[in-house]
Amino acid sequence: MTAVIIGATGTTGSCLARRLVAAGKPVFLVGRDNERLQELATELNARYATADLSSSDSLIEAVTSAGPLASFVNCVGSILLKPAHLTSDAEFREVLETNLFTAFATVKCAGKLLRGSGGSVVLMSSAAAKLGIANHEAIAAAKAGIEGLARSAAATYAGANIRFNVVSPGLVKTNLIKRIWEVLAMASASAELHALGRLGEPEQIASMIAWLIDPENHWITGQVIGVDGGLGSVQPRRKVQV
Repeated sequence: MTAVIIGATGTTGSCLARRLVAAGKPVFLVGRDNERLQELATELNARYATADLSSSDSLIEAVTSAGPLASFVNCVGSILLKPAHLTSDAEFREVLETNLFTAFATVKCAGKLLRGSGGSVVLMSSAAAKLGIANHEAIAAAKAGIEGLARSAAATYAGANIRFNVVSPGLVKTNLIKRIWEVLAMASASAELHALGRLGEPEQIASMIAWLIDPENHWITGQVIGVDGGLGSVQPRRKVQV
């Protein structure tokens, strides 16, 4: 049974794909960039397809050749660090389309294609959806929408044995925020926001996703699981000088 990875060429998606293939599990890679998809597919000896990831019709068409399916994982994401009054309507729509629309397309696709067999769906949120972080209004709104979407879908499709869960990372060393963690001062300041005092690694996110889609964990649905160094729930210990 195949795992469909949407946004497969991103840091988290490619890390997950390599992890699953190394464990002997088949994957089907989906993304927008045909050249990057082909390169990853060749590396992993995996099948792939390009699609408009925010369109459920395009997504369904892309995965029709994937064979028996066990799970869908949406690793698509973006980040926009601007206060609301400096965010244009076009920028906000782009954030919603990249994050929330692709998540909805994934849910719709999974709802159609997993109804007969059941399976697992994992979407990606962010600690910013739970914790108020300055200049995150657009992305926080999109990610909070994803969390609500997953809970509702978990209720809707429970009778079809389709599970929906969300992984909510803190700041992770992905290409998306490379400009932050490659600068020592910014990386250090960001790490201090996390109770564990360090940024996350893509492998840690991939590990949780792989665990959630494993059929052994079939009694978990409707959950938002933070893999965030404590960012979303634990106050960092402040250094006090005396």
